[in-house]
Amino acid sequence: MLKRILIYCTLFFGGFITAKAQTAEHTFALGDSTFLLDGKPLQMISGEMHYTRIPREYWRERMKMAKAMGLNTVATYVFWNAHEPVQGKYDFTGNNDIAEFVRIAKEEGLWVVMRPSPYVCAEWEFGGYPWWLLKDKNLKVRSKDPAFINAYRNYMMEVGKQLAQLQVNHGGNILMVQIENEYGSFSNDKEYLAQNEKIFREAGFDGLLFTCDGPGQMPAGYLPGFLPAVNGEDNPAKVKALINKYHNGKGPYYIAEWYPGWFDSWGKPHSGSNADEDAKKLDEVLSAGISINMYMFHGGTTRDFMNGANMSRTEAYAPQTSSYDYDAPLDEAGNPTPKYFKFRDIIAKHLPAGERLPDVPEKKRRTFGLEVVKFTGVANLFSNLGTPVESEKPLSFEDLDQGYGFVLYRTTLANAASGLLKIKELRDYATVYLNGKRISVLDRRLKLDSLQLNNQTPNSILDILVENNGRINYGPYLTDNRQGITDNVTLNGQELLGWKMYKFPFITTGGFKYLPQQNEGELQPALYRGTFSLRGVVDTYLDMKGFGKGFVFINGHNLGKYWEIGPQQTLYVPAAWLKKGVNEVVVFDQLKGGHTELSTFDHPVLNQVVKE
Repeated sequence: MLKRILIYCTLFFGGFITAKAQTAEHTFALGDSTFLLDGKPLQMISGEMHYTRIPREYWRERMKMAKAMGLNTVATYVFWNAHEPVQGKYDFTGNNDIAEFVRIAKEEGLWVVMRPSPYVCAEWEFGGYPWWLLKDKNLKVRSKDPAFINAYRNYMMEVGKQLAQLQVNHGGNILMVQIENEYGSFSNDKEYLAQNEKIFREAGFDGLLFTCDGPGQMPAGYLPGFLPAVNGEDNPAKVKALINKYHNGKGPYYIAEWYPGWFDSWGKPHSGSNADEDAKKLDEVLSAGISINMYMFHGGTTRDFMNGANMSRTEAYAPQTSSYDYDAPLDEAGNPTPKYFKFRDIIAKHLPAGERLPDVPEKKRRTFGLEVVKFTGVANLFSNLGTPVESEKPLSFEDLDQGYGFVLYRTTLANAASGLLKIKELRDYATVYLNGKRISVLDRRLKLDSLQLNNQTPNSILDILVENNGRINYGPYLTDNRQGITDNVTLNGQELLGWKMYKFPFITTGGFKYLPQQNEGELQPALYRGTFSLRGVVDTYLDMKGFGKGFVFINGHNLGKYWEIGPQQTLYVPAAWLKKGVNEVVVFDQLKGGHTELSTFDHPVLNQVVKE
């Protein structure tokens, strides 16, 4: 194992610090076998955590937990669709203030590995690409398509304004920057990769750049001349052999993604890993002098409508849960798990003589179940339709200039013909109503896109409420990600025309007319509103068992989606988003009705799958 050397005041190499923030300027370079910081070996022991998945109020708290476990570095993606939600309008404020995230890391004595590829995967909507790219049906993301490259370049120039001066060669704490992301699992165009490098340089990223890929994808995904890191391989001998092969027989050796956990998808069992086995692997990697980034150290929560989905030629569409707990060392609410302490013990074994880890910070807030919240108003979606967009053929979300949420498609069935109603290329989930009565649920996951219509009366009203359940974030279908009814609707093979489309992006839950709780009649999608009062704020979890499918807002914050099929049955509510006095909660449910109250837990429930 490399000898670790304690250096200037706040820094140490391959080891840990208990002192103040980094203050000096440094050099960072590639040695033949190790990274070199100021010419001396640095073994990065890093953990991934995403600023967008953690309330800004908790960034520093999470970083202190990272230091106490023994990490000297944190890594994060940068999410294009968070920063440019509307083309040409950029947002680097609030929870999107990536520069502040980096500065806090520096104050806490942590280095940063920055991963600002416009493509992130990350179980994130469209892999991080903004939905508005899909308004051009011919545009191809992740390619040399001039329209894509132009949008990409404009965005990266803005990212560079935020981050370039925070690189280590400019006095900051960003050690290195990743171009693209696991590109070898998608394609093998070296000219495209080189174009990425050129754009990064134009944006001011003039320090050390690297690529990362899985072992089998490295030949396609690495860019000659730049460090190729490996993902998903933790056998030290194999890691070194792979990087040697694609880096002129040299290191340094870096595992850019090591998985001590995994993500969850709706309707599938909760994922996890064996903490003892993970700790043993971590020990082996550190003993071999290899730098490592655990994905994830702290997952947090995928809020708003930002969950992605997986789909391949052999596996069906599978949207991911809002909880990104990941079975990580630090859980969704920022609490240390048994895995955290096992990893801490391993890392402590590799400290230089005389060094010790900081104490694990005590949790400032406890997690409680709150009093039951009573709903006082309900807003039926069909009673709040607003002004429709009219078209002969149904329009996709993108053609309607809408990225996320729901669209209600309505047409009139002039005759009483029975037969098969089929939605071609449904994206992704639909509840179907005839004259206001729900008659079916269609689900892309289950390849359900049709139903039998029987004995309807002439001039019946057909409503199809379509939800974007998460654009694909990984695999060959990344470029085919338009949402809604993306082709046509037929009845007995005859195309249905004359559509009205009502848009429900649910950026907020304002503007809806609420009525007192009453007998709702036909089961229809609705918003349920209630208030509750607090003397003090605490972390808590909403108990969503008994609800169907939808999302929840608290005090204007979208907590993410819930779905009765599980495995996630709770929604995490950070104390930072609650307040003393009156708080408001709004629950949207498209499957079940008649809700009168909402309960809370003092713990998450992430492992209960309900048979469909």
